[in-house]
Amino acid sequence: MFSYRHAFHAGSHADVLKHAMLIAIVRHLTQKEAALMVVDTHAGAGLYRLDSDFSGTSGEAADGVVKLFAALAPAGKARPLIAEPVPMLQDYLETIAGFNPDGQLKIYPGSPFIVQSLLRQDARDKLKLFEMHPTDSKALAANIAQLQAGRQVAVARADGFEGMKAFLPPPSRRGLVLIDPSYEIKSDYAKVSASIQDALKRFVTGTYVVWYPVIPRPEAHDLPRRLKTLANQAGKSWLHATLAIGQDEARNVPGEADRGQGLTASGMFVINPPHTLRAALQAALPQLLQVLGRGKGQGQTLEAGA
Repeated sequence: MFSYRHAFHAGSHADVLKHAMLIAIVRHLTQKEAALMVVDTHAGAGLYRLDSDFSGTSGEAADGVVKLFAALAPAGKARPLIAEPVPMLQDYLETIAGFNPDGQLKIYPGSPFIVQSLLRQDARDKLKLFEMHPTDSKALAANIAQLQAGRQVAVARADGFEGMKAFLPPPSRRGLVLIDPSYEIKSDYAKVSASIQDALKRFVTGTYVVWYPVIPRPEAHDLPRRLKTLANQAGKSWLHATLAIGQDEARNVPGEADRGQGLTASGMFVINPPHTLRAALQAALPQLLQVLGRGKGQGQTLEAGA
C-alpha cells in the first residue's frame, strides 16, 4: 500500500499539511526563553530531491508542494488561484523556498531539516532523530553531518517508539514529539497509541504530534478516537485536522495508464497544541483545499477538545 521510505512521498499533500502545522508549532514553542527538545521518531533521510527516481515514480509532489507553489508563489510570480496565502501557508512556502535558493523547487526538506532550521542556534534547543531503515538512516546521518550542528542534533538508527522514552521528560520540561511511521505494518497504529499513553505518563505537558493516513482500514479510523480518549483521560487539550484532496478523475480514464490514486487523505492529531494553532488552521485548511482539491471526495475537518 505505502512504501516505508519517506522519499516516495516527499512533498505530497500529506507532507504539506504535516509540515505547515509542524512549522507553526515549533515557531510558537521557540518563543519562550526556556530550551526546547524535539524528538522525531521516524525521521527518514531528512532531505529529498523532487527529481529523484523515488519522487518521480510516485509523482506525489505534483499534487502537493509543486501545486501549492504554482498557486501561491512568492512575490513577483504569478498567483493564478489566490492573491495572498494565509500566514501559516506563507510561512510554509518561505521555509521550503529557503532550501531552494535558486528559485527552482528541486529540494524538499523532511521534518528533521525543517525543525532544525527553526531551532535557536545558541545550542539550547535539541533535536533527537530516530530512523530504522538502513539506507535512510545512513543518508540521514550524512545529511545532518553537513549542517555541522554539533550536539544540537543527534541521529540514532533505532526504534523511535522505544528511543523517545529516554528523553521524556526533557530537562527543561519543554518538549515536542513528532510520530509519523509508515503504518505499513498494522501494529504501528497500536504502537502509536501505546507510545502516546506512555509518554503522557512520563511528560504530561509535552506537545505530541501524530500524523496518520486516512484510509479504509479499521485501525486508521480507530487511531484518532483512541488519541482523543488518551488526551481526555489526561485532562489535556487536543486538536485534530484532516485534509482529503479527493479523486483525480484523469487517472480513471479508460485506456490511460493506471497511475493509481495513491494516498488521498491524511490526518494530524496534536495533544497540548499551541493556543494559536486552531485559528491558523481554520484559515489555512480551506485555502489548502482550494488549491490541492482535485475531485470527488475532497474535504477538510477540524475539531478540538479542551
